[in-house]
Amino acid sequence: TEWRATLFSSGYLAPGWPVEFGGGGLSELEQVIIAEEFARAGVPTGGHNDVFSIQMLGNTLLLFGTEEQKRHYLPRLLAGEDTWCQGYSEPNAGSDLSNVGLRAELDGDQWVLNGQKIWTSAGHLADHIFTLARTDPDAPKHKGISFLLVDMRQPGIEVRPIKMLSGESEFNEVFYTDAVVPKENVVGGVNNGWAVAMGLLGFERGAAASIAPIAFEAEFDRLLQLAKDRGVNNDPRIRQKLAWCYSKVQVMRYLGMRTLTKFLAGHHPGPDGAIFKLYWSEYHKIVTELGVDLLGMDAMVPTGRKPSSAFSTDDAGAPNDSMSWTMTFLNARAGTIYAGSSQVQRNIIGEMVLGLPKEPKPG
Repeated sequence: TEWRATLFSSGYLAPGWPVEFGGGGLSELEQVIIAEEFARAGVPTGGHNDVFSIQMLGNTLLLFGTEEQKRHYLPRLLAGEDTWCQGYSEPNAGSDLSNVGLRAELDGDQWVLNGQKIWTSAGHLADHIFTLARTDPDAPKHKGISFLLVDMRQPGIEVRPIKMLSGESEFNEVFYTDAVVPKENVVGGVNNGWAVAMGLLGFERGAAASIAPIAFEAEFDRLLQLAKDRGVNNDPRIRQKLAWCYSKVQVMRYLGMRTLTKFLAGHHPGPDGAIFKLYWSEYHKIVTELGVDLLGMDAMVPTGRKPSSAFSTDDAGAPNDSMSWTMTFLNARAGTIYAGSSQVQRNIIGEMVLGLPKEPKPG
């Protein structure tokens, strides 16, 4: 889009990346200031695919990639030449991600992949996928996994869309049948994919902690306006629920400030990101449910425009339509599942943040 092109030419698509790779070379604090101003203005910080390509994969390559991988992929990510999706979950490897069964066997100078991924967001739109595959079936579960960069434009890959509750098909199944990957497309070293995957999930779970609360504040303002439009903003029961939502958003602001402080001290997102992910995803289910409650019967047959993002009711200044609230309500259900379910987040917090004993294994 024209807006994305403007961000790209100004270095604001990836303001923290080194200038040599097309970024802005800005500090962590400067990055947050830019993101906060964008959020307040209600404008996106990039295109729809940039969450996968820049925030997830790009930052992961900066941390784990070879110089050749950085120089080849990073400029292409910024220019939007490649579109990416994430290949983690499988039918038998969801919350237990280390149970990955997609096989990768080295044949000369390339890996040959066979198996399946599922719940792949935007898989029907992407031309590349970063995926976890088992490269050593004899190693312990966490030790025999590699992180591979795969070109999806080959006969050995089939994508099947999955229809969601909303009627759309954002998620997909991806089937690999003798798909090939150059051996140099392993990120972080062979059989070291678990460390790379956890690093990427850290970016996915925690990197937005200092920015997302601003978007939630804007969403709360839309909720308050919806209550006024429906004439129930003086109802004491509704006011109590609105006060609860407001207090949760303020808690998220302070969680974000704590994350920013760690960034400024030079720490990458770690297990602390699980706290924010758990908090915002559980909150978002409740706040969108309240929005649908306020709509009443209008939520049954929603009208108006669909939200520009699955993560908020819409951009600043957009109409407060029943369609945007209903679609966001449906999408919010998935927030407690993707990037690690709420149960997984609680385990991470207990074991890796609080230092509690590990959850006992069944049997």
